[in-house]
Amino acid sequence: MSSTPHDPFYSSPFGPFYRRHTPYMVQPEYRIYEMNKRLQSRTEDSDNLWWDAFATEFFEDDATLTLSFCLEDGPKRYTIGRTLIPRYFSTVFEGGVTDLYYVLKHSKESYHNSSITVDCDQCAMVTQHGKPMFTKVCTEGRLILEFTFDDLMRIKTWHFTIRQYRELVPRSILAMHAQDPQVLDQLSKNITRMGLTNFTLNYLRLCVILEPMQELMSRHKTYNLSPRDCLKTCLFQKWQRMVAPPAEPTRQPTTKRRKRKNSTSSTSNSSAGNAANSTGSKKKTTAANLSLSSQVPGLGATPNRSLNPGRDGDLCQSTAVTPAGQFKQKR
Repeated sequence: MSSTPHDPFYSSPFGPFYRRHTPYMVQPEYRIYEMNKRLQSRTEDSDNLWWDAFATEFFEDDATLTLSFCLEDGPKRYTIGRTLIPRYFSTVFEGGVTDLYYVLKHSKESYHNSSITVDCDQCAMVTQHGKPMFTKVCTEGRLILEFTFDDLMRIKTWHFTIRQYRELVPRSILAMHAQDPQVLDQLSKNITRMGLTNFTLNYLRLCVILEPMQELMSRHKTYNLSPRDCLKTCLFQKWQRMVAPPAEPTRQPTTKRRKRKNSTSSTSNSSAGNAANSTGSKKKTTAANLSLSSQVPGLGATPNRSLNPGRDGDLCQSTAVTPAGQFKQKR
């Protein structure tokens, strides 16, 4: 039986480097599995450097983590940045938790140009508590994750909305203290609030103050200024951004268009002007002819003769007026 290229044991005659391998793509849920394994490898000696390396491996530099839940005094929503994320996970274990992992069921994935979004409506955060008593807490809610679409595939946004939680106590412990009403009363009390320990809740309340101070702390590390000087410079820059007018958009220069004259109106104007000129010239001629007769009474219209000599050397005839008002012809 001859082997075919579809056979997994097929060997190409051109060597092992001729076959084309399918590119391997890490699934987003597998990244959560890797994060669970890394959390399980934590030891009691894990310091801040270990937690910072953990956050660097699974979270982007500009990542944000958001928790939404409802307490007795109303709904709460806390959002922390990348700098405060390592401390958040460490506070979970400082509150008596010995194990932490996330379980995703029926998650939906959507791919975008530069990111992958995972929406899991049935997510469970499982924590195992060793003190004050051995208890398993299942915190259920909706988890929305946004991963960067690259080789590292780190988390860019983490939003966990807590709906309900359950605290599970083993039956063996209840059987051991069945005759002690004080221990049973203590076992009946909750050790968490919405699945979160008091250490974690206090840290989230503190992050409300720490988050706006990230700019001050980064400026202090960069320029080595005193806290008062850092506050002054930050407030001054914020005031400049508020006072500075917004940049006006560049406008394209408008070109002026010449208005075309109406041919009909120009023709009528020119004809009206010619008529006015002809009328004016007629008025001038009439005035010139009537000026002499109006000044000298009894003077009639006589032909004007030139006083220049003619071609034959004779003088032209001219007309003169006598004192008596009669005409006299001269040569």
